[in-house]
Amino acid sequence: MLTIRDLVLPIRHDPSMLYYLAANALRIPASEITDLQIRKRSIDARKKNQIQYVYTVDVSTRHSENRVLKQCRNSKVSLSRPTVYRVPKPASPPEHRPVVVGFGPAGMFAALALALAGLRPVVIERGQDARRRHEAVQRFWQTGTLNPESNVQFGEGGAGTFSDGKLNTGTKNERMGWILRQMVQAGADESIRYDAKPHVGTDVLLQVVQNLRKRICDLGGEVRFETKLVGLHTENGRLCGASLCSGGETTLLPCDRLILAPGHSARDTFEMLLSAGLTLEPKPFSMGVRIEHPQSAVDLAQYGQSRTEQGLPPADYKLNVHLPDGTSAYTFCMCPGGYVVAAASEESRVVTNGMSDFARDGENANAALLVTLSPEDFPDPSPLGGMYWQRQIEEAAFRAGGSDYRAPAQLVGDFLRGVPSTALGQVQPTYRPGVTLCDLHRVLPQRITRVLEQAIPALGAQMAGYDSPEAVMTAPETRSSSPVRILRGADLQSVSLPGIYPCGEGAGYAGGIMSAAVDGLLCAEALIRDLNC
Repeated sequence: MLTIRDLVLPIRHDPSMLYYLAANALRIPASEITDLQIRKRSIDARKKNQIQYVYTVDVSTRHSENRVLKQCRNSKVSLSRPTVYRVPKPASPPEHRPVVVGFGPAGMFAALALALAGLRPVVIERGQDARRRHEAVQRFWQTGTLNPESNVQFGEGGAGTFSDGKLNTGTKNERMGWILRQMVQAGADESIRYDAKPHVGTDVLLQVVQNLRKRICDLGGEVRFETKLVGLHTENGRLCGASLCSGGETTLLPCDRLILAPGHSARDTFEMLLSAGLTLEPKPFSMGVRIEHPQSAVDLAQYGQSRTEQGLPPADYKLNVHLPDGTSAYTFCMCPGGYVVAAASEESRVVTNGMSDFARDGENANAALLVTLSPEDFPDPSPLGGMYWQRQIEEAAFRAGGSDYRAPAQLVGDFLRGVPSTALGQVQPTYRPGVTLCDLHRVLPQRITRVLEQAIPALGAQMAGYDSPEAVMTAPETRSSSPVRILRGADLQSVSLPGIYPCGEGAGYAGGIMSAAVDGLLCAEALIRDLNC
């Protein structure tokens, strides 16, 4: 196949036009193209009066690729170099089935790889399956009744299931194409394979994760929901078993290889691991708020026009600022046409997150506005110091919100003036079960508020309207990533307990759905290599 870059088309166009553009680039008749696959699609909005799609495509023709490449003499045409990922196979089956703890992106793709390798993994997930988990989350949002074991953080699909489902990442890895294909086969839209900023949407993800689970089980794997890892057993300095709690009963599961993908909110698991002697360390992470603007205002700032008139998708943004005093802030997990949601996993604590459906058709846009923090900032220097700081802030937010899971919120203009908010303006907050207007300086540490005060005007200079006085900030956003790292060696096993493979975002080795899924595959491959030694 041949790869052709920089094919430009207007936003509203007939898909067949790609064939004609590709044929023109190759200097052949369109009838000689036998196949065309979109490799990448992005929006070029640099010229507000001429917003366009830019495509990269892979093309097959009736003639020799080298012949066509030679005759077209086009610097934007090259031979395709497809990457093929294959799950490695073990030389022989082990005595014990491998165990995967956690069924978020890292655990799910680790389990899928192990299942494809014929190893029949046992997956342990403390939360519920996607259908019952969705019911529990909706009940929490509507009534404030929290299930600490099945919520936005815990359950089938992990924390990413209740998000925008963004799949763009800075990670460059040949496994990514394979991961996207598995998700498409499980029900995600085909566009995630080639969009520059792919997203699945919460509504679609709920079905995708169930289909991936079915595939793992069809291959001989097993998923045990509402089952929690509560202890580790060792023999001669190596893992030999795991204590599991389900329905109030604790059982021992013999195992000598365990992929540990607990997610970034498994605080009781981190405490258990530390007491069991695993080496943990505090790691940098970020905290802040969720900020909401009208989606129409974001569209105008990014496109210079109403998107609906031009057929454009809801606009997004990604902003960051480095301040003169060395601190920094940035936006994260931006959800066009989305909602701010209650994401607590512990009672009497308030946590926010953002999500959107595939259509991204909500009135507001929201994103995390985060301050970068290092272990030197943590009040507690212990390995779990960042985690304890999260808890303190979430408890303060619970009290400030009214002690009923409403979240404290403030208008940007009031925040910058240092006065409590008493009334909403143009933006109606989407957080459920509701917000309590207040002064966020009384909720968040000064280390965070001081940076936000400087960052918001600076970000407003980058994107018009970002610092609108009527934009709403809802607090706190504390679960952007794990505050803990479970140390592992070059073999991806725990430096203190061989047989355990710390994995994914919760273990401190990923920062989103795609990077976590890639890390899951890497740990599965490392486990298989160990079997073959």
